[in-house]
Amino acid sequence: MAIHRNLLDGPDPTLLPEDEQPYRMLAEESASPTQVAADFPSFCLAWAMLADDAYAAGRYVESYAYARTGYHRGLDALRRSGWKGHGPVPWEHRGNRGFLRCLAALARAAGAIKETEEEARCWQFLKDSSAEAYAELKQ
Repeated sequence: MAIHRNLLDGPDPTLLPEDEQPYRMLAEESASPTQVAADFPSFCLAWAMLADDAYAAGRYVESYAYARTGYHRGLDALRRSGWKGHGPVPWEHRGNRGFLRCLAALARAAGAIKETEEEARCWQFLKDSSAEAYAELKQ
């Protein structure tokens, strides 16, 4: 996978580190997202999965809480990876997908609970971070 530098002299793309164990737990060991989030609380994908499941069941406040947790864990990881508050967070990098999914889940849940300003802000943040993620997740 090639992640290219912004030719307009913007910041380099931020690539979050990947820990294989939580991915393996979800795939091979059939661990639930709840168990993975408990064992690896900084693993955003588990929080995104929990948010998506709660949203699909109509539990919008719960979805919002899960998404917000993953979003804040992701912001912490982005900052530790050198992110300065803006710049690309490529969707094609597997390590970034959990954060980007949490951001989309937060936007969706914010809309469901009538937090329209936060909904708009989160969708714009997603679009600014990764046009590919925005196209994939805003449906």
